Formats: sequence, C-alpha cells, structure tokens
Amino acid sequence: MASPGSGFWSFGSENGSGDSENPGTARAWCQVAQKFTGGIGNKLCDLLPACDGERPTLAFLQDVMNILLQYVVKSFDRSTKVIDFHYPNELLQEYNWELADQPQNLEEILMHCQTTLKYAIKTGHPRYFNQLSTGLDMVGLAADWLTSTANTNMFTYEIAPVFVLLEYVTLKKMREIIGWPGGSGDGIFSPGGAISNMYAMMIARFKMFPEVKEKGMAAVPRLIAFTSEHSHFSLKKGAAALGIGTDSVILIKCDERGKMIPSDLERRILEAKQKGFVPFLVSATAGTTVYGAFDPLLAVADICKKYKIWMHVDAAWGGGLLMSRKHKWKLSGVERANSVTWNPHKMMGVPLQCSALLVREEGLMQNCNQMHASYLFQQDKHYDLSYDTGDKALQCGRHVDVFKLWLMWRAKGTTGFEAHVDKCLELAEYLYNIIKNREGYEMVFDGKPQHTNVCFWYIPPSLRTLEDNEERMSRLSKVAPVIKARMMEYGTTMVSYQPLGDKVNFFRMVISNPAATHQDIDFLIEEIERLGQDL
Repeated sequence: MASPGSGFWSFGSENGSGDSENPGTARAWCQVAQKFTGGIGNKLCDLLPACDGERPTLAFLQDVMNILLQYVVKSFDRSTKVIDFHYPNELLQEYNWELADQPQNLEEILMHCQTTLKYAIKTGHPRYFNQLSTGLDMVGLAADWLTSTANTNMFTYEIAPVFVLLEYVTLKKMREIIGWPGGSGDGIFSPGGAISNMYAMMIARFKMFPEVKEKGMAAVPRLIAFTSEHSHFSLKKGAAALGIGTDSVILIKCDERGKMIPSDLERRILEAKQKGFVPFLVSATAGTTVYGAFDPLLAVADICKKYKIWMHVDAAWGGGLLMSRKHKWKLSGVERANSVTWNPHKMMGVPLQCSALLVREEGLMQNCNQMHASYLFQQDKHYDLSYDTGDKALQCGRHVDVFKLWLMWRAKGTTGFEAHVDKCLELAEYLYNIIKNREGYEMVFDGKPQHTNVCFWYIPPSLRTLEDNEERMSRLSKVAPVIKARMMEYGTTMVSYQPLGDKVNFFRMVISNPAATHQDIDFLIEEIERLGQDL
C-alpha cells in the first residue's frame, strides 16, 4: 500500500503546494483563514484546500474514522447499551449546542462527533427492534461514505455519470422483479416512502387529467383516492400537499388481520361515482406498518381494471419479500399495479435513505413533472439526453441513494438478500411460537404473522385474573408505555408500541436486522417480563 504523500494517497502536487495549477490560491485562502482565527494551528484553515494541508487533513479524517469505527464495533456488542437516554432538557443543559461566531479548534470538533454518537441510538444493535429500518450493513455503510465523498447531484449525467447509470440499471432490475416484462417502465429514488407515494398520486392524477399540471385543481372534478384504514398516513399527507384534500382519501375497511376488504372497496367506489366524484387512485398496501398485512392485490387489481382506476401498491415495508422465493407469493398481483413504492432501507437493510417509486408506463413521470429548465437540461448536449433524469423529479437537488443498494446487491447477490429476508421472517415466527401460548401474553390477532410484525400485549400478574372490562383495558393501556420507558432508561432494548382502532396500547415487534438471533428474541421476552412484572 502506498504511503501518505505519495502515489494514490497524494492530495497535492509534488512540491507540496496543495494546488499544482495555482498554488497561490490555496496559500491566499490559508492566509485569509488565519487572519480570522488568529493564526492558531489545529483549525479548519489547516485542512485542505489550505497550503500544506494534506497531512493535517489525513490526520483529522483518520481521527474521525477512528471514532466512527469504534461506534460501528460497539453497535454489534450486546454488552453495550442500545441507547444512553437523557431527557431533552438534560441534554440541552449538559452541553452547549449553540452556534457561535468564532471557529472552534479541531479537537473540539472531534469531541462534538464523539458526543453526538454517545447519545445516538444504536440502530444497528441486535436488540434494537423499534422501527422498520434497523441494522447496519458494512458494504452499505462504505457506499454511503463514498457518495458523501463524491458529493454530487443526481439531476444530469454530466455531473453524476456512474450514479445515473447505476440508477437506470437498478430500477430496471427492480421492475423485472415486480414482474413487468423486460423491466420496462420508469422510476426514481426519492427521499422516503411518503414522497414515493405522493409521486404515485401525482402521476395518477396527471394520467387522468393532464391539464391539472398547468391549470391546477380548479380545472378538474372532485377526485377521490381509496386506501385501507391500516394504510400509511402518507396517503393523506400527499392528498393535502397536492390540493386534493384529506377528505378525498376514503379509508376502506379491513378484516381482523388488517387486510383491505375488496367488497368494501367496490362499494365505496360506486358510492363516490354516484355522488359525481371521480375515483382516480387505489393504494393497496403490501406490508402495513403495524400489522404487517398484505392487501389482496389480485382482487384489488380486478376492481381497478373494472372501474379504470390507477392501482398503486405501497410496498415500502413488504417489497423486500419479492427477493424471497419462499415469501414473494404474499405480493401476488403486484405485477398488475401501475406504480409501486419499495423501500430497500427497510426490509433489505440498506442504510437510510433508499426508497424507490416504480412506474409501469414509461415517459409518464417525465411528462408529469418536467419543466424544461434550459440551464440544466440543454437539448444540444453531446450525449444521450435520456440519461438526464432530473426533470422527472420534483426535486432539483437529489441525493445519491442508489449506490448503497447497488453495491450491497453486488456484494450479497439476490440470494444474499433472500437469505436476509428469510432469516428475519423465521425470527418473527420463532417469537410468535414462543409467546402465543405463554402465560402473560395475548396476541392482538390470531394466526401466524405474514411479515415480521408480531403484535401482542404483555399482561402483568396483577391484571391476569381481572375480567375483560373497561377498567382492565384502561390499566392495560398503561403497561406498554411504562415498559418502553424503562427499556429506554436501562438502555437494554427498544421495541415500539401503539394503540390501533379500539385496541389499547400493544407492542409491535418488527425484525429487519439480520444480526438478531434467537437469543436476542429470548432476551426481549425476558426483559419485558423483568420490567413489567410489578405493574
């Protein structure tokens, strides 16, 4: 390996100027910076592009890297805390977080890095089960560091040539897996599933009423969207943002397992049409946030075809199951959708953020969103302009999210993602089999979960002999919040809870971290019982 200051590691010219073309530029910058910092060393002005800044830069970044690597290693150490919890007022009082006019030295900057990670939640910890996005993949982490180093924008091929090509290749592969012939269609990586769902709503509206792009909602009739009562709140947020209105999002009834009831969907579509409204979108969910339910996509597709309505599938959470030959049947019918949201940063363990919207009809997204900004999307460039993808996005500045997924896919292969998904589903089944008949536990719904969501109540000894009445429910509603608070204060594990409909607070266990084991599931059960037995 080359040594610092030579070959690959050399950042400047051979004479050490730091700027081989114009050494005066770097020297002048250093002099200006020192004027404002009193000429003190160990400052920002010592780093590149400062004159002779190569070695201080390497030393500083190596120190940062050491902090990061220590944190990575601790994240997988079960003897360390998942969280070092402090209340907001405690953290505000303990540290000075305010921004100042004068610069701090690099030692202080490194201390800020250490402090920030000290109180960060170790989302890669094998006993962190709080959110749908968990785990810490080493290849994905390396890819994230690389994209930050490259620090470019995804709007044109000329400034992101490799990343634009990788997005093209990766989205095409995802469309093939969905089942669209030859991977045809379109797509984009967006800042999360909520934005991907809003894209789908925009495109569905444009498909039916293209004039809305110029004339706005005043030019179209009252539009109605349909989604299940267990769907993600982002559908209503999207309707609010697009001027459609939350009252125009009709919630369809679900069965006891949280799946949309097709007959109720058809009834509500007919009801809307009789009122003179225009149904324009049905959003089915493949993997609901709480129950992990999969709507009956084939039945939904038949209804959408019958009434000529855009079918969207929110597979932000469940899309990862398409990688598994054992579990992909749960999304049967997804290939009939007009658009699909799929978040690899959830079930596939790609570092945040990584969300894709896939669209079956090519060119529709471009026509919906393009504004022909001539300072970016010149039509007389010397390369294929189809690779200038920025005009089909709502954003102008767009982060490189694809490289994490692409590099992980190269490292793991489709079979590696399949093993990841299968392991997490097996762990969920292991938990379900332990607690379904265990004293002190009640399942929120009967039957084996379809995803890794395992929903249950822990019943403390004091409540086990009480009749199932309002007083018992009132007391039970307080159990999960107290246990969760104790988990965070001890820092041993984290799992989410929530009420849903007429059901009082219950635990929702989700598993997407392949680092978790049967022993971690056993630990969670024991910890819930330890922390809740006196309630």
